[in-house]
Amino acid sequence: MHLIKGVLFALLVTSLSGCAFWGTGQREQQNGSVVDYLYPNAKQNTPMVAGMTQLRPPVRVGIAFVPGGGWGNGPSEQEKMKLLERVKASFAKHGYIGSIEIIPSAYMQARGGFDNLDQVARMFNVEVMTLLSYDQVQFNDSNRLSLLYWTIVGAYIINGNQYDIQTMLDASVFDVKSRKLLFRAPGTSRVSGNATIAGLSEKSRNARVDGYNQAVDQLIPNLQNELDKFREQLKSDRSIQVTNKEGYHGGGAADWSLLGLAAILAALFYGRRRTS
Repeated sequence: MHLIKGVLFALLVTSLSGCAFWGTGQREQQNGSVVDYLYPNAKQNTPMVAGMTQLRPPVRVGIAFVPGGGWGNGPSEQEKMKLLERVKASFAKHGYIGSIEIIPSAYMQARGGFDNLDQVARMFNVEVMTLLSYDQVQFNDSNRLSLLYWTIVGAYIINGNQYDIQTMLDASVFDVKSRKLLFRAPGTSRVSGNATIAGLSEKSRNARVDGYNQAVDQLIPNLQNELDKFREQLKSDRSIQVTNKEGYHGGGAADWSLLGLAAILAALFYGRRRTS
């Protein structure tokens, strides 16, 4: 009788320990933060360059992923290149954008700050940099049904491990000389599902890729909208001075002034003709 009680007690302890293990959620994260890249030492302020931000259309643009880390080290180089090409295509639709350079990851130093950004801009002869950052978090847990199967039946038919993957992408556009953030565009996604213990790794890996692609599909139209809004903003934003490069007549601030002057002259000419 004492032996049976001992066995039952041992089984109870094992079950409770199983509950504690399987009920504890796990959190994994991989990210490349634009804040960590540009401001590696948060205790020191990185000053803005004094003076007004000056843009000279057609603007030369660089596009790059900020360095990242964490489990898996983020999207693959192939996935990054696909996004960089789509971002490049978004910029190319606008007349005030000139050359567009995709910056290889090797030139972006981890926690390089604005010093590294200046070096890259000089090397590739760009005036504006678009920095792509990402943050992907995966939560793993087990539901109560899988725990029941584990403690009574065994590990062979567990079918309830849960994963929840949240992804955020961000495109931040900086004027290199003034270090001013011109605009930004985000893209987010959330992918959840269940898998067996044996299949959790593969399913969650596929879900991470799916979540990344969903965030990309949201980021691209948001970026296009921000590019359209920024072009309109240039007409009224007094903190940004627009001076077209020689030979360019694509609708910068100077061109809008000339159009206004032309309209006044046309009205005066029309008034004179009516008077005569």
